[in-house]
Amino acid sequence: MTPVHDVDHRMGEGTVTVTDGGGVPLADAVITVEQTRHDFAFGNIGFDLIEWIGGDGEAGTHLFGGASAASAPLLAEKYLELYNATTLPFYWRGFEPRQGAPDTDRLRRAAQWFVDRGVAVKGHPLLWHTLAPEWLLDLDDVAAESVMRARITRETRAFAGVVDLWDAINEAVILPVFTAEHNAVTRLAQSKGRIEMVRLAFESAREGNPHARLVLNDFDLSADYERLIEECLDAGIEIDAIGLQTHMHQGYRGEEAVWDILERFARFGLPLQMTETTLVSGDLMPAHIVDLNDYVVDDWPSTPEGEARQADEVVRHYRTLVSHPAVESITYWGLTDEGAWLGAPAGLLRRDGTAKPAFDALVGLIKSEWWTHPTDMRTDADGRVHVRGFAGDYRVSHGGRSAELHLERGATAPLRVALE
Repeated sequence: MTPVHDVDHRMGEGTVTVTDGGGVPLADAVITVEQTRHDFAFGNIGFDLIEWIGGDGEAGTHLFGGASAASAPLLAEKYLELYNATTLPFYWRGFEPRQGAPDTDRLRRAAQWFVDRGVAVKGHPLLWHTLAPEWLLDLDDVAAESVMRARITRETRAFAGVVDLWDAINEAVILPVFTAEHNAVTRLAQSKGRIEMVRLAFESAREGNPHARLVLNDFDLSADYERLIEECLDAGIEIDAIGLQTHMHQGYRGEEAVWDILERFARFGLPLQMTETTLVSGDLMPAHIVDLNDYVVDDWPSTPEGEARQADEVVRHYRTLVSHPAVESITYWGLTDEGAWLGAPAGLLRRDGTAKPAFDALVGLIKSEWWTHPTDMRTDADGRVHVRGFAGDYRVSHGGRSAELHLERGATAPLRVALE
């Protein structure tokens, strides 16, 4: 079916009574209402900024590059201009290169930097067969499972209150048959099975932080993933959201194909997170490549024609995703081409930090078309005014005083704010 680009379901509204600090309604007063933050999570990976924010430490995130001291402030400015969410890397091999020496302090500094600036943080991932630590292979299955559980509980507990959203386990569909590299996670999955590995990750994470939201994340969007979700739910595993990866290095899937994916996974009644999205601004990867990791080129440049195509496709993709009521977040996988996954020109900024048309197009969508701009409104004789806008945080101000207001998605309940 063809998606209808309707975002009315993203709105909230309410009759707001505006009072002074003493609780007296401000009658017949001109107030200004302005949005300060979306409830919908528009995110990107924050990998590039960790070295700059978090400082030196074990080489946990060096696997994923990092902005130079000169370029990092520009990237940070661009990041905060557009995004209210970030994903930080907790790949176990890099996070704990030596057993018992996790990179906790540096990642916590990075996470806190984002939180202090109003950016929600997600940790990715707690358990994954790829980039599992090599030292884990020295343990037998019983000991390895114990260490896996301890690692997951340790991270969710240590970061509670700063990182309360996690990809609990990544790419479990392929887990028992993964052969690209020998690792202890796949080895254990071959004896325990997929469902019990998912249970291990989710239960251990909840032990560390009972209030965390936990995501099952996968690139395999076939019926195999649907069956896995069904089996996990039937087994009593509490999944908070379903993660769907859409790395489109071989070209945009198209609105109808994306909508069909959303419809298939929305049937579970769980929020959908578009956890990893990319669209390239250069030549497309050949269609015959099955595993994207198998495509290796010395140089993969961004081109003017590719950048125009990327901007068009990014807008079409985001419109489709935001239109679907089950989607709660979109995470683009790479702010800049510098150090991008597979060397692809999939970033929204060029290697020199300048914005591609896709970045500007997203700013136009997220901070203009899908944004409630400052509006002057007059209260009635009882100090009331009707406010409608995109679900999120707002500031109500009058005469140098202000108060914060939150509009819930779909809500119509009366609200009250006191200007201090």
